[in-house]
Amino acid sequence: MSRRQAAPRALSRLRLTAVCAAAAVLLLGGCARLPFLGGERDPTPPTALDKKMTQRATPRLLWKTRIGKGTDERQLRLKPAVSGGRVYAADARGVVAALSAGDGRVIWERKTRFPFSGGPDVRGETLVVGSTDGDLVALSTRNGAQLWRAQLDSEVVSVPRIIGDLVLVHTVDDTLYAFGVADGAERWRYGFPTPVLTLHGTSSPVPTAEGAIIGVSGGRLVHVELERGLPLWETIITPPRGRSELDRIADVDADPVVVADTAYVATYNGDLAAVDVATGTVLWRRELSAHAGLSADETALYITDSEDNLWAADPADGAGLWRQEGLRWRRVTAPALLGSFLAVADLEGYVHLLSRRDGALLGFERVTKARIGHRPVVDGGVAYVYANDGTVAALRPSTTAASGGGAAAVRAPELQTDELPELPPGITPGAAPMPATPPPASAPPASASPPPADAVVPAPDGAPAP
Repeated sequence: MSRRQAAPRALSRLRLTAVCAAAAVLLLGGCARLPFLGGERDPTPPTALDKKMTQRATPRLLWKTRIGKGTDERQLRLKPAVSGGRVYAADARGVVAALSAGDGRVIWERKTRFPFSGGPDVRGETLVVGSTDGDLVALSTRNGAQLWRAQLDSEVVSVPRIIGDLVLVHTVDDTLYAFGVADGAERWRYGFPTPVLTLHGTSSPVPTAEGAIIGVSGGRLVHVELERGLPLWETIITPPRGRSELDRIADVDADPVVVADTAYVATYNGDLAAVDVATGTVLWRRELSAHAGLSADETALYITDSEDNLWAADPADGAGLWRQEGLRWRRVTAPALLGSFLAVADLEGYVHLLSRRDGALLGFERVTKARIGHRPVVDGGVAYVYANDGTVAALRPSTTAASGGGAAAVRAPELQTDELPELPPGITPGAAPMPATPPPASAPPASASPPPADAVVPAPDGAPAP
């Protein structure tokens, strides 16, 4: 059992305040994220929505359907993947489905025995998804038939990524694996040391021209090459600091974003930073705690902070441009770029549109009563969301000529420069990482046997198959 998995057992011995703090770490939220014990009042209730606001832009619902049981109310990295006119989604009980992106019709649905927890990702005719039991499974996008399966040593709580001819997957014990996308054979693995206490989650690999970038525990960002998995550089974004293990958590759980030759990254309990992709040099660093994630283009960075405020920042130096406080404590997702809008979702199943220019709240639509836990996926001007109850929905912005709208953003307070001791790229305090290793000689080959023909359940009428 890993230290992350063992951590919850100690919570029963702590006082309520410590339970709340530890749960903030393990469940990616603060005290407002918990059902309060013993009738205690929530000290940070979600900001109420202004239901009477004049909506200037509405995320109009195009269609929605249900896939299995969703996330079983757990904090998993299950999110839609859009490719070739289809939307793919998986649930925590092993259901995987392909939907028509145009109308939500179920094209095929497959029931497996895997407790999925991360993914899917899709490239061509291959879909990959990971499980809490450490399974990495590849399925055919044509009909859901199993192509191969590989067994990992730890839980998958990130999205496996198909990069080139490899599938890269980052597990909860901070090991990065590479498998051949064609045959599922393990090519290499690279392990990083983990602190005593960390967030229960990991960032997903992000492709670059030379390899892939990932964020790991202890506030570190790593750039690896793909042939052997060796780090090109390793840079500390936020070093652990503070007296307690809780204070020292500075994980990079949000996926980094790469724009041109710069990687942008946010750490929990730490910083927002820009890093040169070629050298690993930290270009600038600002004090801002975030774990939901960020989006970026050449003109601005857009971030959801740890209190669910939304920020825009200048990519040149990280200076704040505006801050929207109207969705505070609503467990807001990372923002998605949707034309001239930002799209975010929240704990009550609402999708919100904001102006990218000034951060004003423009409108909202409720998709379901369950939480939508991950950033909307945008394709072709449509935002696709996946809620904890298994609802998959598609929304398109619809504007009106109305004036007014919701809360305006405020001018962002100055983000303080975090003056940390500079460390050369590749130098990390503490234990050295495990070297990259080839797959164990005794490891069983990936299973490539096809499932029975009746395992694929067609559902032409748009409803999940029985």
